[in-house]
Amino acid sequence: MSIIFRYLTRQVMISMLAVSGVLLMVFMSGRFIKYLADAAAGELAGDVLFQIMAYRFPGFLELILPLGFFIGILLAYGRMYLESEMTVLSACGFSERQLLTQTLVGSLLVMVIVGAMSLYVSPWGMKQVEAIFNEQRQATEFELLAPGRFQSLESGGRVTYTESLSDDKRELRGVFIAEFSEGGDNLTLISADTGSQFIDESTGSRFLVLEEGNQFQGVPGQLDFAVTEFEAYGLRIEGSGGSDKTLEEALSTRELMASSDPEARALLHWRFSLPLIVPIVTLLAVRLSRVNPRQGRFFHLLPAMLLYILYLGLLIVARDALASGKVPEWLGMLWVHALFLGLGIWLHLGPAWMRKRRLQKEGASRA
Repeated sequence: MSIIFRYLTRQVMISMLAVSGVLLMVFMSGRFIKYLADAAAGELAGDVLFQIMAYRFPGFLELILPLGFFIGILLAYGRMYLESEMTVLSACGFSERQLLTQTLVGSLLVMVIVGAMSLYVSPWGMKQVEAIFNEQRQATEFELLAPGRFQSLESGGRVTYTESLSDDKRELRGVFIAEFSEGGDNLTLISADTGSQFIDESTGSRFLVLEEGNQFQGVPGQLDFAVTEFEAYGLRIEGSGGSDKTLEEALSTRELMASSDPEARALLHWRFSLPLIVPIVTLLAVRLSRVNPRQGRFFHLLPAMLLYILYLGLLIVARDALASGKVPEWLGMLWVHALFLGLGIWLHLGPAWMRKRRLQKEGASRA
């Protein structure tokens, strides 16, 4: 039995890792593109993107692992049914109940990993992401500049462009700045060969010191622009002025348990629901993986995936209902888990029970 257990576990885990790897690439690529767009718009510094993705990795993993394990069972056991390996195991006395038991034991490892990610690791990672976001909100315009792009920043109506940055990111080359007055009537254009940051130690104010440039001031559409040449010109730069924000996902599980806020309680139920998904989808997948060799290897994947999407969708609906107070907290999301647990039990026991009832009716009619 230990040889069979190791073989089944290895087949499922290999399929799970392959599916989870593909799904991770898809989801993380989409999120990385969004952060890349924020960096291009000057809202994030480019050197923090990979840190953010690394800290968000547990959050992706806690959602993808249950789905990867579900599909892994379908693919691994479906192949074994098609290649008659399950028939051989059955002929050797290995029953479907033993198959389910062995698979449930193997799912405990995945359940523990998902639980650790959901309850501890993922909130810690989101706490680090929250700190990075708040740090970026307090960053100056100078620190968020990206070479080769026009960036509209939050200090008024200022648009800044620089051709290149020095390696230490302390000196700008080929600087262009356009700034409207508060009323939007007057326009100031500044171009300079170089620029660097200067900090006044007495006041802590920061200035962008431009060297060897020109300034043009006037009203767009009129010809009376004032042109000034300068050797050095100081332009005050400000932080983005954004206040610190708290991400709900960054709250620790202990903080959620101590909170009475409905949204916090709903998030707490969600975190406990993620590891509970694993044994329930295992119960469903073992039965749904049974295929007829004539049906093809992927015949069962579509209805199984639709069932999983329905499961996850109902959990999201239950979370929203709990957050809005439409569902009592004692019920929470348990009704969704109970519904699919009952479906899984029916898939395993229902056909045999119905067959037994049919035989009883046939025997009674003949008698």
